[in-house]
Amino acid sequence: MALKKVGILGCGAMGSGIVQVVLQGGYEVVVREMDQEALARGISHVNASLEKLVKKERLTQEQKAGLIKHLKGTVELEDLADCDLIIEAVFEDLETKNALFKVLDGCCRADTIFATNTSSLSVTRMAAETNRKERFAGLHFFYPAPVMPLVEIIKTISLAPEVLEELQAFAKNLKKFPIVAKDNAGFIVNLLLTPFLLDAIRAVGNSVAGVTDIDAGIKLGLGHPVGPLMLADMIGLNLIGKAADTMFEEYKDLRYAPPPLLRKMVIMGYHGMKTGKGFYDWSDPKNPVPVQLDF
Repeated sequence: MALKKVGILGCGAMGSGIVQVVLQGGYEVVVREMDQEALARGISHVNASLEKLVKKERLTQEQKAGLIKHLKGTVELEDLADCDLIIEAVFEDLETKNALFKVLDGCCRADTIFATNTSSLSVTRMAAETNRKERFAGLHFFYPAPVMPLVEIIKTISLAPEVLEELQAFAKNLKKFPIVAKDNAGFIVNLLLTPFLLDAIRAVGNSVAGVTDIDAGIKLGLGHPVGPLMLADMIGLNLIGKAADTMFEEYKDLRYAPPPLLRKMVIMGYHGMKTGKGFYDWSDPKNPVPVQLDF
């Protein structure tokens, strides 16, 4: 079937970016948030992001207005009932996601495709809670979704081949590059990225070198656009710890075991950019300053 109307669960930092990308892909979008305040905040973020494109002359005001016309906000799950595809982008908690999918499974058409934007949780465990296992996949965008060109499509052992093809075509319509992975913890990117970030954190914890030198070594020595510790701050140290726990539980491989320093920082609320402090002080986001960690 031709996808025309897309429902998106969640309009936070990740969800609002997906909303923008899907709108720009030419689709009708219904976005659902838990309450009116969160919904207004998310839609305001979409508006602001599109306005930046107008200022950069990549969109006209008329084009922006045309996109916003195709966006509907709601706090009711039932308002997504007639969508062709639903993309979930809420907090990384399996029970929360399953509860939402269970309600939607009961009110959506049988041919509606469900997709989760999870970065590390089991897609199989979510699909198994629904009556549409052959029409349930992972659709993992990367932050920020309007900028990052990659989308991971996660297939379970039950995913129908034609649904996989439909999701690949959908990603390409969004001008994204789709890659396909089986449903293993971490998929492709985080499976390889997480040990790299954890090793950098271990290096700090073991006093191998300071934050600045580790990041400069990787950035300048390997040609990376940003060092691993700054990247960890940008992703969120709490999210990295959660993903590492998930992967360690599945693989029992010490490469995925969160280092003590990471656990201490998360416990103390040093989550990185979003809390203002991690391996860097983000008081001035344009000029983050390395933090002196006494441990």
